[in-house]
Amino acid sequence: MEVVTGAMSTLLPMLGDLLKEEYNLQKNTRGEIKFLKAELESMEAALIKVSEAPLDQPPDIQVKLWAGDVRDLSYGIEDSVDRFRVHLECRKQKKPHSFMGLIHRTMDMLAMGKIRHNIGIDIKDIKSRIKEVSERRKRYKVDSVVPKPTGTSTDTLRQLALFKKATELIGIEEKRLDIVRMLTEGDEVFKKQLISIVGFEGLGKTTLANVVYEKLRGEFDCGAFVSVSLNANMQKVFKSLLHQLGKDKYNNIMDESTWSEIQLISEIRDFLRDKRYFILIDDIWDKSVWENIRCALVENECGSRVITTTRILDIAKEVGGVYQLKHLSTSDSRKLFYQRIFGAEDKRPHIQLAEVSENILRKCGGVPLAIITLASMLASKKEHHNTYTYWHKVYQSMGSGLENNPDLKDMRRILYVSYYDLPPNLKACLLYLSLYPEDYKIETKELIWKWIGEGLVREEQGMSLYELGEDYIAELINKSLIQPMDTSIADKASSVRVHDMVLDLITSLSNEENFVATLGGQQTRSLPSKIRRLSIQTSNEEDVKQMPTMRSSSHVRSLTVFSKDLRLLSELSGFLVLCVLDLTGCKEVCDHHLKDICKLFHLRYLSLKGTSITEIPKEMSNLQLLQLLDIRSTKMKKLPSTFVQLRQLVFVDMGNKMVSTLLLKAMSTLPSLSSLAIGLKEPREDDLQILGSMPSLRDLSIYVPYVGDFTNKRLVTDSGCPFESLTRFRIKSWSAIGFMFAQGTFINLLKEIISLV
Repeated sequence: MEVVTGAMSTLLPMLGDLLKEEYNLQKNTRGEIKFLKAELESMEAALIKVSEAPLDQPPDIQVKLWAGDVRDLSYGIEDSVDRFRVHLECRKQKKPHSFMGLIHRTMDMLAMGKIRHNIGIDIKDIKSRIKEVSERRKRYKVDSVVPKPTGTSTDTLRQLALFKKATELIGIEEKRLDIVRMLTEGDEVFKKQLISIVGFEGLGKTTLANVVYEKLRGEFDCGAFVSVSLNANMQKVFKSLLHQLGKDKYNNIMDESTWSEIQLISEIRDFLRDKRYFILIDDIWDKSVWENIRCALVENECGSRVITTTRILDIAKEVGGVYQLKHLSTSDSRKLFYQRIFGAEDKRPHIQLAEVSENILRKCGGVPLAIITLASMLASKKEHHNTYTYWHKVYQSMGSGLENNPDLKDMRRILYVSYYDLPPNLKACLLYLSLYPEDYKIETKELIWKWIGEGLVREEQGMSLYELGEDYIAELINKSLIQPMDTSIADKASSVRVHDMVLDLITSLSNEENFVATLGGQQTRSLPSKIRRLSIQTSNEEDVKQMPTMRSSSHVRSLTVFSKDLRLLSELSGFLVLCVLDLTGCKEVCDHHLKDICKLFHLRYLSLKGTSITEIPKEMSNLQLLQLLDIRSTKMKKLPSTFVQLRQLVFVDMGNKMVSTLLLKAMSTLPSLSSLAIGLKEPREDDLQILGSMPSLRDLSIYVPYVGDFTNKRLVTDSGCPFESLTRFRIKSWSAIGFMFAQGTFINLLKEIISLV
């Protein structure tokens, strides 16, 4: 299994930042930080090495225990470093040039001395703990442990799934005809044609390709069916191709050890030069693998055909002839389900089981692998006197990652290959989605900012963190791990969902690694003693007993509440190191809660969208690390004047809340503000001048209400407001407003995503 690297991805850059001159640390403290950084980098490398072990060779139990120690240690260090940074940011607030200001500055100097002294003490304690963990690393021989294979290989499981479904090809005939039509019709029948079947794991890509292959193979001179899989052995792939294409000539090729890849490719090309061939390449994971295989597939004007299968859309596009495999319809899902359980698709259970069957099928989401797996489990209990109880238990456990039935474990392992193929940062971002309830519509903009607030998006030169987050979303969609629901004018996903089977996998992994803890929903396990991320999906008073105590809540860095009732939370102030707080839609959140929220000095992300707040107190200026503020759909009329002291703000979404020119001018002083959504009652050219001068502004949304006297107004800007960084510009208005912008403005604007409503 994957060994999650804890807070390493964010912690190591934070330690590097502490060495900067602005922190003015003592010489010996700086030396110890360098030691910590070097030790942690070594530990991270060891964790990544272990995580890259073959899929069917999980780490030794001692290695997993050590990995857990490192993860907990990294979180503890991150908390300590964060506390120091919070103190520093609070002290950096400008003090007035008055006598009282002088007193405050003097007190700050004394306080900073104490803070630096305390960080030195903390680092000595951390150094001691790191030495202990390093000793255990040597004792457990982490770097030399050879994992032992366990269970059935994932390749074998895929083949078993293929044979299971081969006798139950519900809904496949129409798809088979589509592929055959693509391969046989058209003007260029003598040219080599390629088709790539792409889709979510378990949809039946291999089964469909195999059915087409078996149907048409007899019409060709030779053929081959080769499975590539994740860690492709190209020599083995090419030998298998030769063996199947020319069994008489290459009967012993699999035992040949002296041929290089280039020799094998050349031999395949020579053999295929004058032949009409039909080749099926199954389960491609990497473009470079396809590029190598393509070199062997000679173009000979003989009407050859090639089919590939992949989970990755970019690879399918590279091959060409993309055929996106759709999920089974509700009707076909039902037929497959009942055929597997009762032996005939037209048989139906009694009314109680029929109801729970529909619920199970809804969660399977038209994925044949999921339907067959669940149906196989249920078939074994269909004659049991407690059949309904068992079926309902299975339904309740779906998506929770808690059911340990061998069939479900095998299905998870098949899905796990896609997770295993992700880089470490994307693995963490995918696991983060386990905090959402099933079938939840996830807004991508909010998700990306949460990732950023958690430090899960790694900086890359030349790109903003938000742009990188968009790439992460695109890559997860590309690998069929999440599904787009809505798209923007720029053809980017504006909302996504997680299939229940993927949710089951990532929830299982999150449980194992204590990545996310969930209260309510389908989750039934007890909460761990130390919680880093908490998702509350219940309003049930019975769940109050499981709520984190003040002691355990002090470790929580992310809190997302999907319940509309916040009364289950006693004191928000107990979440001392909270970085992400999402209270969207919690009507119980009122002004008095903000008193506690303004004491959460570590906050980076704060969503009060849809709450009952009416006023934000001036103490919000305490949140010096705050990057995102969402106050849409609230009754709040204005922001406090201290709002502009939040110098780290990157994203502010006020929805249709009106702002004055004065507040807009104050906002323009925020150096990092890149995304802004506001309302302007009567837009003035001065307002546009201010907005255009914001150096970091990349995404701007303006809401203009209907104002009779304002209709048909034309606003003109000059070259003094270039909007030089803007890439997205949306205006929502019921009034007819004309905008004229000087030449040279909007130099980076992507015109196709301007939206005038």
